[in-house]
Amino acid sequence: MNSTPFNKMGNVFEVAEFFLRLGATAFGGPAVHITLMEEELVVRRGWLSRSEFLDIQDTVNLIPGPNSTEMAILIGYRRAGWLGLLLGGVCFILPAALIVSVIAWAYVAMGKQPLVDGLFYGIKPVIIAVMVQAIWNLGRAAVKSWFLAILCAVAVALDCLGVNLLLVLLIPGMFMVAFRAAARAAAQPPDGTAAGLTPLLGATSGFRLLSTAGTLAPFSVWPMFLFFLKVGVVMFGSSYVLVAFLHADLVEHRQWLTAGQLLNAVAIGQFTPGPLFATATFIGYTLGGPQAALVATVAIFLPAFVLPAIIGPFVPRLRQSRLVGGFLDGVSVASLALMAVVTWQLGGTAMVDWLTISLAVASVVWLLFYRVNSTWLILGGAAVGLARFVLSNGP
Repeated sequence: MNSTPFNKMGNVFEVAEFFLRLGATAFGGPAVHITLMEEELVVRRGWLSRSEFLDIQDTVNLIPGPNSTEMAILIGYRRAGWLGLLLGGVCFILPAALIVSVIAWAYVAMGKQPLVDGLFYGIKPVIIAVMVQAIWNLGRAAVKSWFLAILCAVAVALDCLGVNLLLVLLIPGMFMVAFRAAARAAAQPPDGTAAGLTPLLGATSGFRLLSTAGTLAPFSVWPMFLFFLKVGVVMFGSSYVLVAFLHADLVEHRQWLTAGQLLNAVAIGQFTPGPLFATATFIGYTLGGPQAALVATVAIFLPAFVLPAIIGPFVPRLRQSRLVGGFLDGVSVASLALMAVVTWQLGGTAMVDWLTISLAVASVVWLLFYRVNSTWLILGGAAVGLARFVLSNGP
């Protein structure tokens, strides 16, 4: 590895240049982003050794928030210190935020035109297929035992009953802590991890056990900021868990969005390069214009800059704890459950006739068996929607 001192501005410019370019060109989601970082920064540039890169990757897996963004932040810190931390994250986020803002402007200006509805008619079922692929991939990794499968089913039931999503995430994690603690030999001294995690469950006592669906509240920037900040703090698992939080709060509880508008926002976030969390930028713009877009973006990404600095020093010990591992295993299957439920709920909005059902099924086949990049399928869905619009409306 090249051990260039942090105080050299050349490192700062390198960090800014790389992550700005990556944020503007990296399609395909966090797994693709992290692979590109490894190929360029480990194999080609030698900024990090493979073990150092994997160490950072293990760290972000233990921290809530968008993994690829946190990778950019921590790699920036390794390469250029605190300024590198800031620029690594900002430069990775900025292109997606700007691109999404431009698309949101066009969407707001043209959103009521039939042509826009025609395009999203074909895109929405593809997004459902992309979420099914994410569920499949996460499920293969997360459901590692019969007990985790049971906890996943319990989380599905809790979500369907309207239990607060934070509790749906935490309860399986706490059950896994209890399960592993009970399985340990009684003679082994406790490592203190269970005691450290128990307050997490107590901390949820202030949250609603049941969601208050159907409570129409006028849009306001400050509640939106607090919502996206909360999401950035508690988001474990796949980035698509974000959709479950958006649906529960912004669609069902506050009714600021319809299910169709949420799918449109997810489609834009998936289609554009950079982190999927830029979906928040699109939602903020559609709800309150440029100012709200900026507020939503800052709120959802802010924890990604703060949490690594707070939790990072404890990661080596956390990684050695089987109880922490159990907690994260439980949270992972709960994330899987949230994704499954919201995909089912949004499926009825996206698949409205035989054509959209066929498009969704075909997209699932292409994604799972042929591993086609989802961006191409979204473009194909848009083409199908456009063709249907033209044929329905004549020359």
